[in-house]
Amino acid sequence: MRPVVFVAPFPLETTLRFARAAARLGGVTLLGVVQEPPKGPDHGVFREIVTVKDALSTRQIILAIEALARRHGPPSRIVGVLEPLQEQLAHARAHFGVPGTDPTTAELFRDKAKMKDRLRAAGLPVARHALLTSRADAAAFARDVGFPMVLKPPAGMGAKATFRVRGEGELLGALEGMRASASSPVLAEELLVGEEGSFDTVTIGGTPRVASISHYLPTPLTVLENPWIQWCCVLPRDVSGPAYDAVRAVGVAAIRALGLRDGITHMEWFRRPDGSVVIGEIAQRPPGANITRMIGLAYDVDPYRAWARAVIDGAIDGEWERRHAVGCAFFRGMGRGRVSGVDGAHETHVAIGRLVEEVKLPALGAPKSDSYEGDGYVIVRHERTEVVQDALQYAIEHVRVRYA
Repeated sequence: MRPVVFVAPFPLETTLRFARAAARLGGVTLLGVVQEPPKGPDHGVFREIVTVKDALSTRQIILAIEALARRHGPPSRIVGVLEPLQEQLAHARAHFGVPGTDPTTAELFRDKAKMKDRLRAAGLPVARHALLTSRADAAAFARDVGFPMVLKPPAGMGAKATFRVRGEGELLGALEGMRASASSPVLAEELLVGEEGSFDTVTIGGTPRVASISHYLPTPLTVLENPWIQWCCVLPRDVSGPAYDAVRAVGVAAIRALGLRDGITHMEWFRRPDGSVVIGEIAQRPPGANITRMIGLAYDVDPYRAWARAVIDGAIDGEWERRHAVGCAFFRGMGRGRVSGVDGAHETHVAIGRLVEEVKLPALGAPKSDSYEGDGYVIVRHERTEVVQDALQYAIEHVRVRYA
């Protein structure tokens, strides 16, 4: 049996889907390093668990794995799906001499400034950017790119903690609020406008073996700035044509430039009004916003097993055929407080229920979510992309979330 260590701070359902898939692989003994153990049936996913105070601490992860190794033998793989964990996991692999993403590669994927420097050096299109540590840095970057611009943490995740600033006053105020300094810089970027989506791969031996493309409607930054907007993510059935050639080209080149060997990647791309494609950023983790689930539905595969096979076995099962278009509508509303009602759900079920693969309605009494994914969602699937798009449009026009 192969001892595989899975690091998961908290027993979130999404995280446990990947853990279950890893545990089901042939010849694997799944061991856990956690802050909070899973409860109920999921406690049995792991053969043994070591609980630590801080599962984002490299030292505590290594000490926990040493304890597991004394009882189960040296780990054959050390894995996890959370983006904030990837550098720590890489250092743990290096400590134990375990195959997988190394610390240098993990840092390139995690540090957005270094990532963009590497991609630009490889001749790939990325937004102009700079690390701001002072008012002088900010003034110099503003002279170069103008306003509006985008600010984010250098090691942020997705669109979280990302916002635009429209002028010098907002910029200086944001730097003060984010406490920018030489030891804690803020990443400033040229604002990219236009169509936005993701390029998601299963990469084996440095080569993407599956490449899925999605569209965000509207863009994530717009969604963050307007917490009432109900938005959609669409995976068209056919992404093989020339309309996506540039997305595929820069996506594949980005993975090669950053040096990933085996795993799943998630890249944000922009198509400017002139048709040119620019890389937003890329992560060496499964995509969020239900995209992992939707990829599975588009190809009729188990996407969680695909991740486990890639990072544990360095392999992929067969050839994937994209058989369906899939989309997700996220439910949010105006106001604050707790969910007091959901209007239009029955009407929407009658209209599009035959297409629904998964639904989560906002829970009455639950506090309004501060996540861009909102308080609920519906996932739909069909062979024709336009049918999926029409169903999502119906859902966001008819479902209304109320708060009190």
